[in-house]
Amino acid sequence: MADDKTAITSLLRSYQTALNASSTSSVLELYTSDGVFMAQNFSTAVGTEAIAAAYDKTFAMITLSVDFDIIEIVPMNGEYAFARTASAGKVQLKSGGESAEVNQELFVLRKENGDWKIARYCFSSTLPPH
Repeated sequence: MADDKTAITSLLRSYQTALNASSTSSVLELYTSDGVFMAQNFSTAVGTEAIAAAYDKTFAMITLSVDFDIIEIVPMNGEYAFARTASAGKVQLKSGGESAEVNQELFVLRKENGDWKIARYCFSSTLPPH
């Protein structure tokens, strides 16, 4: 179980790095082949092509600079786990301007070919509505 938590921590850190680099290809490497991405205010993206399009669209609009705080990692069995995180930082709009970025996230993780991957991911802002 400790090895799983270490591997999942590494996965989440890699996800943070990929987001901050605006790298769709790096993000996709971290998802399962049947992954699901549920971003606040967007339609659910199911599967590699839809996830790639969602991240491409996101990275075309914004540049993120965020840090993840890993609140909990719970291995369920040898195949599934979940992780709960909080992230904070800044978002730079490509159209100009900058704002705070503060979210809570839930990851459902699954082992695929021996490696932990993101099977389902959703997030929501914890900032008050404007």
